[in-house]
Amino acid sequence: MKLAKKKLRPTRLRPKASKQRPHKSFLREAPPPYRVHTEDFFIDVVKTNGEKHGYNPSYEEKPFTDFASIDRETDLTTLNLNWREKDLPEVERTKHVHRLHPYLGKYIPQLVEIFLRKFQPETVYDPFAGSGTTFVEAQSLGIASVGCDVSAFNCLLAKVKTDFYNLAALEREVRDILLRLNERLSKSLFCDAPFQAETDSAFLKKWFHPKALNQLLCFRDLISDYQYQDVFKIILSRSARSARMTTHFDLDFPKHPQTEPYYCYKHSRTCSPTQDALGFLNRYALDTVDRIKEFSSLAKRAKVTILNQDARFAKLPEFDLVITSPPYVGLIDYHEQHRYAYELLGLPFQSEQEIGAAFKGSSQAAKRKYGEEIGQVIANIRLHLSPRGRVVIVVNDKHSIYSEIMKLNGFCIEQRLKRHVNRRTGRRAGDFFEEILICRRYD
Repeated sequence: MKLAKKKLRPTRLRPKASKQRPHKSFLREAPPPYRVHTEDFFIDVVKTNGEKHGYNPSYEEKPFTDFASIDRETDLTTLNLNWREKDLPEVERTKHVHRLHPYLGKYIPQLVEIFLRKFQPETVYDPFAGSGTTFVEAQSLGIASVGCDVSAFNCLLAKVKTDFYNLAALEREVRDILLRLNERLSKSLFCDAPFQAETDSAFLKKWFHPKALNQLLCFRDLISDYQYQDVFKIILSRSARSARMTTHFDLDFPKHPQTEPYYCYKHSRTCSPTQDALGFLNRYALDTVDRIKEFSSLAKRAKVTILNQDARFAKLPEFDLVITSPPYVGLIDYHEQHRYAYELLGLPFQSEQEIGAAFKGSSQAAKRKYGEEIGQVIANIRLHLSPRGRVVIVVNDKHSIYSEIMKLNGFCIEQRLKRHVNRRTGRRAGDFFEEILICRRYD
């Protein structure tokens, strides 16, 4: 008698357990849709502590761009601040001197303008001055401004943007230095060989082709002969940024010099790292004059005070409004992004004083340290803010620490506006949420 064969089920092989620790997954908040939904509209929720928060109006509403119409009576919750690229294009966000030099981590000037027009202060303060956006917008409205930054380069850039110039003299100097630069770098009847410079900076030798570096050093050598030296320093820095040996699509975050031809994702072809800085120097010098001229026609004679100091301890005049965008914990090294400028200009490098710098990490200990240091900045603000003043903070508070920081230092959040940012391009493409905290002192 034959026994029936037992039907065997195919066995499923289980993958071997990984020895690595499982990767934590994080839920990403979904952006509000671009179509009409009632729940997208700003919902005014009053909590027990008086804090209000919610989204700005939905994308179905027309994005707000009539900035000159803002006044004290404007209800901020009625403004659709969810600008897309087509609503507020890059050329508007970087108008006149706002594009004098590339800078990571700055907020858009239109937000600053809205709150300056809404609160109409006598003096506005920015404890994280950065590239000077708050100063420029305040000056265009005739409002005095004061600000701090531990970065000497940031202070230099903000100063150049907000200085007053004899425009005719500035243009003469720019054209003269370019003429002399091009002559010194060219062979002529009166010069057997073009200019050759030397530097002891290992950083500069690493990141620049010898030809480009020589051109930059030649320009630097001429700066001391002119009145508007700070303008020329910014031109030099902007040119150096573009002339580094890096890929065209990675000017913001270069990790190492690019010395060989490469496939360029920006231009969809094979490109080679630049060996020349002269073209950038000529182009950016003339562009700088044009941008300063444009802003000079708009700027009012408002006082601007720029302090190269730590905002936790700075001695400040009284002010009645704060508008600022603090650094995000563990995101950007503000000194390092302009390292080429520090090397070329001999500026003091004080990166250890940065709050929330990327090199300090984003561990729990780093977050606690960040919270403590931001708290010190807020405490110093309270010492100098007029009793009826307001503090406006533009921040991506994904760690939800600002409510506690403000409370511990004598402030309550009157309103918390949440806006969707989805207009960025290039390596920084993608969307995220940004909060605007409007705070006042406890009575």
